[in-house]
Formats: sequence, structure tokens, C-alpha cells
Amino acid sequence: MPEARTPAQIEADIVRRREQLAETLDEIGVRMHPQTIIGDARARVSSAIDHTAGRAVACVNRLITDVKDGLRHEDGAPRFERIAPVALVAAGVVGLLVVSVRRKR
Repeated sequence: MPEARTPAQIEADIVRRREQLAETLDEIGVRMHPQTIIGDARARVSSAIDHTAGRAVACVNRLITDVKDGLRHEDGAPRFERIAPVALVAAGVVGLLVVSVRRKR
């Protein structure tokens, strides 16, 4: 049979439970505060953007590496038959941009 508790023990338990409940309610209040919710949302969005940006950088690096590899022979010598058309297209694009900017002025 369990021991009988004294009124002082019961009162101490009630005080402890009230303190625990007050802490829990304070924690809920902090979690549900609009600024906390906004901060958490910002952190999630920032994390998602960082993750997406990291994937984009990796993809661009892979693309650049593939393009560089396509412009060289296995021994590292340049492939002029591939470089010349790329250079001509790049020069044409730059020329069109320059003409476009001059016309706007």
C-alpha cells in the first residue's frame, strides 16, 4: 500500500506542477509569437535558397567543365575546329549587344 503523503508534500507537488505549467505556457507563448513564426519561416526560406543556389553553382561548374573538356583534346591541346565557331558566336553576341546599347542612347 502506498505511503500516505503529508499536506506539505502535496502542496510542494502543486507548486512544482504550477511552475512547470508556467514554463510550458511561456514556451508556447514564445513559439506562437508572430516574430518567432516569421523568424522560423525566414530561416526555412533562407535554407531552401542556399540549398538551391548550391545546386545551381554545382550544375554551372559541371557545365563549364564539360564545355572546357569539349574544347580540348585528351592530351590538353586546344580543338580549334570547335573553338573558332564558339569565338565567332561570342563575338557576334557582343557585337549585337554593343549595337543595341548604342541605339538606345
